[in-house]
Amino acid sequence: MTPNVPQVIFKTRVRDESIGGDNPFRWQDVSSDDLFKGKTIVVLALPGAFTPTCSSTHLPGYDANYKDIIAQGIDEVYCLSVNDAFTMFQWGKQLDIKHVKMLPDGNADFTRMMGMLVKKENLGFGYRSWRYSMLVENGQMIKLFSELGQADNHPDDPFEVSDADTMLAYLKQR
Repeated sequence: MTPNVPQVIFKTRVRDESIGGDNPFRWQDVSSDDLFKGKTIVVLALPGAFTPTCSSTHLPGYDANYKDIIAQGIDEVYCLSVNDAFTMFQWGKQLDIKHVKMLPDGNADFTRMMGMLVKKENLGFGYRSWRYSMLVENGQMIKLFSELGQADNHPDDPFEVSDADTMLAYLKQR
């Protein structure tokens, strides 16, 4: 049986023009079902906003390949990190991300329940997400590309199988 994604509530910020002013955003709770139910989704998860590999290659690679990924029958691509909504928004803005949706897992609830929460104390990061990508269909994990197979307290930050090219190649051959 294919495992389901964890059921959590993500604390997000959304633009609401009715608010007006300098900060036209409001908090919005988004459930796992809101994101995944009845949809085919690609998720890339990474250790942190503004970090080198995440900023130079991982997230930009998915944004650059977004249209090709969507053309494979994918409804949306989400970038998940154990960061708050404000950080994820500013990071996406700074990288000029046009397509991939930023998904803050500020309390690490989703990451913990995925079994992908790791200690990055050697870098002063505390707890973070392990680097992975996955294909989710109607809330079920169909394919997982995890660096080193499973999350562990690895001192390095490998980036070999969770990249956009690997996901796109998988999508094209399925």
